[in-house]
Amino acid sequence: MGLMRSPYHFIFGIHPIIELLRAKRRTVHKIYTTDPRPKSFSSIQALLPRHVEVATVPRTKLTEIAESPDHQNIVAAVGAFPVRSTCFKPEQHPSVILLDGVQDPRNVGAIIRSAYCTGFTGVIIPAKQSAPLSGTVIKAAAGLTERLDIYQPPSSAVAMLELKKMGYHFYIAHLDGTDARSVDYQKPLCLVIGNEAVGVSDTIKTQGVGITIPQRMPDVSYNASVAAGILLFLISSHLRNNGFSS
Repeated sequence: MGLMRSPYHFIFGIHPIIELLRAKRRTVHKIYTTDPRPKSFSSIQALLPRHVEVATVPRTKLTEIAESPDHQNIVAAVGAFPVRSTCFKPEQHPSVILLDGVQDPRNVGAIIRSAYCTGFTGVIIPAKQSAPLSGTVIKAAAGLTERLDIYQPPSSAVAMLELKKMGYHFYIAHLDGTDARSVDYQKPLCLVIGNEAVGVSDTIKTQGVGITIPQRMPDVSYNASVAAGILLFLISSHLRNNGFSS
């Protein structure tokens, strides 16, 4: 069976696979690794169900399976990520983040990692014009995708309509907004981060409070994942200082 026809998803890297095994959210079908095995393999072995086959293959084969050389000598064949089929609700997810057209998988992964670290519990990655939830995304997130709920609506516009009905407040990152440090953030809330090249789409930009991170020059902006990390920290700090958890 060719790799392109495989029914499995492939996760690679030590931390992503450890998080996968700890979370127990999806089936692990097979582990591919090298001889000698990676130094941290014992941590994975301790979590691995006995029925899961461990296959020894050349490193070049791992690179082929993972479609990346960044696999740390281990790849797992797993079931699909359990994305949500319904939108978030404020009672379970009071702070969420929407990625409006973020297409670099490493940015998506880094944002997911920052969202988890700052106490946000939900991530929205629309099916349209977004990076798929690939092994590269999960590696960049250090496997923390397994600790969060991810919702995949058809588009950002659909997600905004659904969240608005639920009573969410929207804070939208763009260059012409209010200084993000001076905003009084209200829960439930949704932070919106836009595309790496063009930012948030025009139809989304007017749907909430625009927020901006001060920067040295107006014609040079932060990387999308860096901006998201800063804003996630500012928002979570504001909420804590005002007696709320994220």
